[in-house]
Amino acid sequence: KMHYYRYENAEVSCCYKYLMFSYNIIFWLAGTAFIAIGFWAWSEKGVLSDLTQVTRLHGFDPVWGVLVVGTVTFILGFAGCVGALRENICLLKFFSGVIGFIFFLELTAAVLAFVFQSQVREWINDFFLANVKAYREDIDLQNLIDSLQKLNHCCGAKDPNDWNLNVYFNCSSSNFSREKCGVPFSCCISDPADTVLNTQCGYDVRLNGTPSLWSNSIYIKGCITALEDWLPRNLYVVAGVFIVISLLQMVGIFLARTLIGDIEKVKFNYY
Repeated sequence: KMHYYRYENAEVSCCYKYLMFSYNIIFWLAGTAFIAIGFWAWSEKGVLSDLTQVTRLHGFDPVWGVLVVGTVTFILGFAGCVGALRENICLLKFFSGVIGFIFFLELTAAVLAFVFQSQVREWINDFFLANVKAYREDIDLQNLIDSLQKLNHCCGAKDPNDWNLNVYFNCSSSNFSREKCGVPFSCCISDPADTVLNTQCGYDVRLNGTPSLWSNSIYIKGCITALEDWLPRNLYVVAGVFIVISLLQMVGIFLARTLIGDIEKVKFNYY
């Protein structure tokens, strides 16, 4: 005759269970919001009505980043929520495994970026130049570059002449654009007294002189140099952000592994 024994405390901890659920419901909702924003942005650009537009952009479409982050966050949040409520070991292991893998990728990327600084600098430079070329091809990319240049008080990757790579801003004789030999308005040094944004302030600015003569009207520092100057000044902020993200990931792994241990203990005690 087979006997079944129920030990004291042979139940899954409600504390860890609902902590795990609460932890993941936030990410699940955040993932849903990111996906909704991504599809809304695509609908505004007409991509949903003509999916071939996805392959036409030669630069980076920021919407892809939003959708990828949203999808991963949604899947992890869903797995964590359902795994906690249904006490599903498979889903909880999937959640903790993916979080651990993401943490490992972040750590590896940080170490490689530190060891191969010059190569990373060149990669960022090439990436920025590729997107300078595609500046007018996507409104989200355009807004992203404008934001980077305005916030960091920079222009181009290395200097304003990088905008020669764009068909609208280059100084070639075959370019009949009104923006010929100019720069985007986000390169301009704004006057605090101006109440209306002057989007034509960069017109013809590179027609005469050298970068040193443009410093009264536009930023002449490249965005790569601006980034290199910004990092040392904000090292503690950047380190703090990474530490907080790492701790959140560790908390998620800890809750998932603890819950898995409780579920396995209960199953063992019942048989």
